[in-house]
Parts: sequence; structure tokens; C-alpha cells
Amino acid sequence: MGVFADRLGFVGTDAGPAAHFGNPVGEQRALAAGRAVVELGLGVVTVTGPDRLSWLNSITSQLLTGLTPGTSTETLVLDASGRVEHAARVVDDGATTWLLTEADDAAPLAAWLTSMRFMLRVEVADRSGDFVTLGGFGTAVPADAVVEWADPWSSVTPGGWGYAALEAHPASDWTLRVAVVTPDAAAEVAASDVPVAGLLALEALRIAAWRPALSDVDERTIPHELDWLRSAVHLSKGCYRGQETVAKVHNLGRPPRRLVMLHLDGSDGVLPVPGTPVLDGDKEVGRLSAAALHHELGPVGLAVVKRSLDPTATLRLVVDDVVVTAAQETIVPTDAGATADVPRLPRLGAVRRS
Repeated sequence: MGVFADRLGFVGTDAGPAAHFGNPVGEQRALAAGRAVVELGLGVVTVTGPDRLSWLNSITSQLLTGLTPGTSTETLVLDASGRVEHAARVVDDGATTWLLTEADDAAPLAAWLTSMRFMLRVEVADRSGDFVTLGGFGTAVPADAVVEWADPWSSVTPGGWGYAALEAHPASDWTLRVAVVTPDAAAEVAASDVPVAGLLALEALRIAAWRPALSDVDERTIPHELDWLRSAVHLSKGCYRGQETVAKVHNLGRPPRRLVMLHLDGSDGVLPVPGTPVLDGDKEVGRLSAAALHHELGPVGLAVVKRSLDPTATLRLVVDDVVVTAAQETIVPTDAGATADVPRLPRLGAVRRS
């Protein structure tokens, strides 16, 4: 059960945290304004030992060697073909590297990391049951956190690359902070008068910020398709599993699929659920990965569609015989990476070793 279960209007989720407290749109406004806090229910994996950062650097997509205490970043675990298997929010406190992931991914991530230890001086632990994760965009987030992670999504991180070519990216307002707190500290927050929001409110803001998450990933996803090079991939670091695909697709451009935001017709009051096929006429061109009612934009969603789909096409989603039309807003363009100013990355066999 979530830590805010005693709050008026609490409606929980299977994972425990509140989906909403009876007013998802109002909660969303308070959350966006920095007045409310949301229980995230994230999994917590810790890595300790003197080799932890160099080891994680060698097996994931982000440059982690030399990560200074308190600096927040993000990294991906890819398979040999460059497909996303795990995603983790990363912060190091000088003795421990904290990896925050989705609740159902914590145990698989910890198990995979443990299998990759070999003879290195690292220890991996799934400590999801020991902590509570609270998020927000303002001072409502508790200051006495064991560790705090600040989402780097608001700008392209060093070594990253943003495919969305906009003067004003919607991510500029995405300043999410995540506090990892003890259950006792979480109980103190719950007993206070701080306004609270549910996960539905956060999901709407995430969609509007074009912020990718593991919920947008399927068995074929590569980082380029979700514009995830922006925050979770360092393009000039050394080798890691899946690096050859990252370099090849970035060098040649045009990932096979691309993320779009959908502006959904809300006339019938129907909101499609994730997994709903996205149709161009009668042809399936992708699938919806997220949908929510945004307090300003109305019904919106994220979908991964075929790269070749006409960006101006009006799309259709069918929900219980109700047809919901959708206009696209381009996130990853059809020619992603295929411009003259894209840096050419080394192929796997060409990486210089010192």
C-alpha cells in the first residue's frame, strides 16, 4: 500500500502508489507548479565497491568513470543488437552508486548486474524494500533524502545527441527530482500537509515533455527511436554491449521506427490504452505506448511508429468500436541522424585503446 494511502480520495495501483486522489487534472496542475509530491514506487538497486563506476561504465551506455558525488545521469543496458533491456537513473554518493529503475525491473537488473561481476570488487543489492521514492518539481520534495536524483532530460547531456530539432523543446520545463527516503521519513511526509499527486498526473506531464521510459520500450526498441541518446547514451565513450548498433544507426541515420506525440480526439471521452494499434487508414503503423489527459493539451499519447510514416497523416486508434483520430507531433524526425553535422562515431573494432 502506498505511503499516502490515508489521504482523502486515494485510489491505488497494483504497485502500491496512488494512481490519483480523485482529481487527476487538479493534481497535475499542482505537481507541474512545484507544489505537490508524488510517490513513484521505483525500484532501488545499489552498487558498492571500488570498481563500481568503471565496471558500470564498461557494460552500460553512459560515461560513468569520474562521476562526481551528487551528479545525476542516466544509463541503459543494451543487448548485443543494441536493443534496450534495462534503464536506470544513476547517482553516486561517493561510496555507493544508486540505480533507480521501474519497480518490476529492479530484480532483473540486479540479477543481470550480479551475473556480470566476475572478479571485480563490486557488490550489487536490490534494496527496493528498504526505501521509498518521492518525486516532484519544486520544494515539496523532502530535503532529508538519503540520496537525490535530478532528471537530466531538460537538456542534451554531454556526449549525447538530441534528434528533436526545436528551438524550444518541451523538456525545458521537465525538472523532476527524485528523493530516496527511508520509510520513516516517508511517513513524516505523509503526515504533513504537503499536497500530493498520483501517478496519472506525472504520466501526463511526462508525455508532454516527450520523456522516454521503460514503458515505451518493446522487444525491438533501440535508443535512437525514443530520442534517448539525449540523456542516456554517451556517443564517444569506449566499448560496451550494443555500442556497434548505436554507432552504426547514428552514423547512417534513419532508425527503423520513431517516437511521435499524438494529440488525440477527445470528443467521445475515450482514452486509448497503451498497446492500442495505431492505424494509417486500415494499415497498422505502430502502437501506443502511453496516453493521458493533460491539463492544457487535452488527451495526448506517445506512440512508436514506422519511420516512413507521413508526419502529416491523420491516424486512427480503435477502442471498443469507437474510432479515435490523432494528429502527430514529430519527436524523432524521419531523417534522424542523416544530416551533415552529425558526428561520425567509431565502429566497435576501430575504438582506440590506451
